[in-house]
Amino acid sequence: MKGLRHPARLIVTGFALAVLVGTVLLALPAATASDRPAGWLVALFTATSAVCVTGLAVVDTETHWSVFGEVVIAGLVQVGGLGIMTMATLFTLLVSHRLGLRARMAAQVETKTLNMSDVRRVVRKVVLFSLVCEVAAAAALTARFAVGYGEPLGRAVYLGVFHGVSAFNNAGFALWPDSLVRFAGDPWICLTVAAAVVVGGLGFPVVFELARSWRRPRRWSVLTRVTIGVTVSLLALGTVAFLVTEWRNPATFGPLDDGDKLMAAFFAAVAPRSSGFNTVDVGAMYPTSWLLTELLMFIGAGSSGTGGGIKVTTVGILAFVVWAELRGESRVNIGHRRLPEATQRQAVTLTALGVLIVAVSTYALVALTPHSLDRVLFEVVAAFATAGMSTGITSDVGAAGQVLLVLLMFIGRTGPLTLGSALALNRRARHYELPEERVIVG
Repeated sequence: MKGLRHPARLIVTGFALAVLVGTVLLALPAATASDRPAGWLVALFTATSAVCVTGLAVVDTETHWSVFGEVVIAGLVQVGGLGIMTMATLFTLLVSHRLGLRARMAAQVETKTLNMSDVRRVVRKVVLFSLVCEVAAAAALTARFAVGYGEPLGRAVYLGVFHGVSAFNNAGFALWPDSLVRFAGDPWICLTVAAAVVVGGLGFPVVFELARSWRRPRRWSVLTRVTIGVTVSLLALGTVAFLVTEWRNPATFGPLDDGDKLMAAFFAAVAPRSSGFNTVDVGAMYPTSWLLTELLMFIGAGSSGTGGGIKVTTVGILAFVVWAELRGESRVNIGHRRLPEATQRQAVTLTALGVLIVAVSTYALVALTPHSLDRVLFEVVAAFATAGMSTGITSDVGAAGQVLLVLLMFIGRTGPLTLGSALALNRRARHYELPEERVIVG
């Protein structure tokens, strides 16, 4: 058990245990609407998708699972969204009111806090903020389902809570087979879900800083500036691109009026951030829209948020690294701060690992299934980025393909760097420097 002392290993182990528990619960006969066991692969896939807040599914959530099964899925989404170590830290505080060094280190890795003395305070804020956002989203959705769609109050509350939790945690699980397509023209539901997705995906450190100094942008940290800047840019560019590409598509935006088209385009730009919801048929989109969606999914949400991907901060850092190199500068500066070389290497490593994982997995899934490259690539990126969007082939990739997607979801949620450090036996320090030699690049 000595290897589990490393915080990154604890996080990977915690997520694996959560998947295991979820698989066992979903494999129970009581978890299905038919009162018959779902099968271990279906249970494993669904549990992994829930814990890793992905949203990919091999069975219809509403018709296949019982109320017990849906509650288990929502619980796994909640645990996965907050993070296993964050939840464990909270329970430790509640039970003993004291937090050991090992638990604090684990929570620091999960919440991305920079000061270990702040971990307990941050964890409390994370949980409180998450609950407040989920309650607000659930209340708004409940009111709409009850008033606008005539759902009984109990059913409306159930739908509101389930989708509020799913939206804030960027999980993408919906209790309708078409996700949110039937609500494409309903701004109350679409904008509520979109708001929950964006807020949950910003990342807890950014949200806390905005709450403290949202009126003073000049005092924002580099993390907040990069996260907000890249997020706003991607949302704006994505909305315009989807609007132009899908405007006349008779299977997506075509039947909608102009206002609904704009809302659908905005939602289509929000959804790939890792939410997994969709208000138009993804499988009917043009290939150009698939490519744009894949790029947005791969980038993902903010650091320490509930979303996946390589993170908007990684993309922002790479942009500044490229800009500094083009200008011939020896240091990378963002605003009035210098970016450490270790952070630059981390961004490059994370991106390279992400590209490598997606490329190898796409090759393997193409070999395992009869589906075309564009659909397979979309599925792989959605799994790795824990985005949960699909062109409709998830249940048709076979057992081997589904196992591959399970591994991709797990790797995408725990993070390539976290998983890599968890598997590494030791971190060795080099006590000498080798002679420098330049290599021709390009």
